[in-house]
Amino acid sequence: MMYVSVKNKYVICLVLAIIWMAFSIWLSIPWYQDLSKEIGWVLAIFFISFIAIVPGFMNAFVISSLLLDKRPEILKEQQYPAITILIAAYNEANDIATTLQSIFKQDYPEIVHIIVINDGSQDRTADTIRGLMANHPNVKLIDLEKNVGKSGALNQGLKECTTDILITVDADSYLWKDALRNLVGRYLSDPANTKAVAGEVLIRNSRENWITKAQEWDYFLGIASVKRIQSLFQGTLVAQGAFSLYDRKAVEELGGWPNKIGEDIVLTWKILLAGYRVGHAENAIAFTNCPNTVMGFINQRRRWSRGLIESFKENGSLLFKSRLTVIYVWWNTLFPIIDVAYTLGFVPGLILACFGLFWIVGPMTIALIPMAFILNMVMYNRSKEMFANENLKIRRNYFGFIFYILAYGIVLQPACVWGYISEIFNLRKHWGTK
Repeated sequence: MMYVSVKNKYVICLVLAIIWMAFSIWLSIPWYQDLSKEIGWVLAIFFISFIAIVPGFMNAFVISSLLLDKRPEILKEQQYPAITILIAAYNEANDIATTLQSIFKQDYPEIVHIIVINDGSQDRTADTIRGLMANHPNVKLIDLEKNVGKSGALNQGLKECTTDILITVDADSYLWKDALRNLVGRYLSDPANTKAVAGEVLIRNSRENWITKAQEWDYFLGIASVKRIQSLFQGTLVAQGAFSLYDRKAVEELGGWPNKIGEDIVLTWKILLAGYRVGHAENAIAFTNCPNTVMGFINQRRRWSRGLIESFKENGSLLFKSRLTVIYVWWNTLFPIIDVAYTLGFVPGLILACFGLFWIVGPMTIALIPMAFILNMVMYNRSKEMFANENLKIRRNYFGFIFYILAYGIVLQPACVWGYISEIFNLRKHWGTK
């Protein structure tokens, strides 16, 4: 098979996305004209561009990137080093034992040091950890009297870390059997300037209700695929705290985890801004609990959106770094605009369509649905391959898939807008769900 360099793949994907966007604009001319008669040209251009044209460009780029992506194999002969896992735990008595058990069962060939930072918990988190320490001398407990927040807790653990590689794991996550081996193997196989690798975080409690069922597809399709193609173009933008690997010296060099509501994304952008690379290991799997209420989901995505704005405040010059992944940084400047257009345009347009007024939601928006299905089927097939290799089966979750495709944004994007506004106006911060 002919080798295509990463730069050439980037050019091919960009050209295909531009062609699709040009075709979409031509196809939408009647839509622009009709809508402008109702709300004026400025609003018509704004809503159509950011509800349909720009997202279509992004989807075309993602589809072509996934089709061209062929991940280099992890090198077979590896000298795996000792590693340290940091777990910040706050009121996690119900989950911390199973999280630690999943680490004890790992097939990692070297010693795994585990540092659990009990962040001022009010339940029996510390007692549960102490109960496991007698049989597992590689576990260390840092018991903080007061809650200092996730970043502060991780920085306390960082002070005690002596290995070159450290891994963060959320206190309610469950690692698949070869997660550590695959995560470290990816790091050792990636270019030498790689200083962090994001693992694959999937949903553990997806069968609880409709909101967890929908989130299962968001993690399995959307988030996983975006990380995969960001890694292809030399820079995953979020090494999430739930399960990621970091070069300890690089983290220390950058001052540890910042005291931000989105500490993981801010740290990741700092790593990229320093000229390093961030990778992604799609077969290093951690299952984590997602919010199981609508309000919990809204608060989570609000926090993530605040983290994005925090990242621009702290690392805005990353926009002007000469590297392939900068396209995704620029995309992140568009997401708030897209979310506003969706919230103020598409959602009201959907309501109007129920009364026979098809100004925004009508035949042209329905024409976007096939593209959405194509995108998700491509993402599904790539993720399915990984599941097969890991001897995992995809759960049947038809309702969650349909809701994710057709209606997920109705909840998601207004929550994101709320997060942007909260950070821009410096409203009170709530860490809440992760």
